[in-house]
Amino acid sequence: MLASLIQIAVEDGESVELRRRRVAALVREQAGADLVVLPELWTTGAFAFEEFAREAEPLEGPTYEAMAKAASDAGVWLHAGSIPERDPDGPLYNTSLVFSPSGDLAAAYRKVHRFGFDKGEAVLMGAGHDLVTVPLPMTTLGVATCYDLRFPELFRALVDAGAETLVIPAGWPERRRAHWTLLARARAVENQAFVLACGTAGTHAGVPQAGHSIVVDPWGEVLAEAGPGEEVLTVDFDPAKVATTRETFPVLKDRVLGLDPPRRAR
Repeated sequence: MLASLIQIAVEDGESVELRRRRVAALVREQAGADLVVLPELWTTGAFAFEEFAREAEPLEGPTYEAMAKAASDAGVWLHAGSIPERDPDGPLYNTSLVFSPSGDLAAAYRKVHRFGFDKGEAVLMGAGHDLVTVPLPMTTLGVATCYDLRFPELFRALVDAGAETLVIPAGWPERRRAHWTLLARARAVENQAFVLACGTAGTHAGVPQAGHSIVVDPWGEVLAEAGPGEEVLTVDFDPAKVATTRETFPVLKDRVLGLDPPRRAR
């Protein structure tokens, strides 16, 4: 399975519309890939909080339309990262969009864990509540976003729902880049799944981004890692390795907590 992670640089001075056109062109250039992944909130920048309300759009807004067309033109499955979604009946959401090679919407995921510690995204956006998996011909995706990476219970629930490849778009800051790599590998090892983590480059509202998008196999081995700037990280991996890993080292079968309630000591 050939996957391309497009690590977009989000910088001041480029309008959302210009970036949307540029990213659509980059997606079209990935024709021949099976899956293309974009970062979190690449239209505005994940730390450009003041832009969220101004640039928020309905689910089927201009980014939806541009990415649906790009996926169809390239003939790829496209995880189009996330957008600030304006729900007409509620708050804003940090919403990821996944399109099929025909350009149809395959899934939408509203980010469950909001970052900010009572500031920024945590107060400006609503929280999602639903697990999202997407069956592809060669694997089943489990969808999460950025700060979700710090909450292992979400990923275990995605695995229980059938996920074999965990896709995580992000706008992760450079100052915590070591956590980004560590947590991506941890989620791969503990769930015996592939992890495709796609971040942004550039600087969002004065916050330098980590870049270093990464692909990790079910044993925690790094198959590919980007540098700090804008680039396309392409990797060919075998989704069947998930099943063989889980069969040869069946650690998931030994789970106790999270299944039947543990017995209390008397």
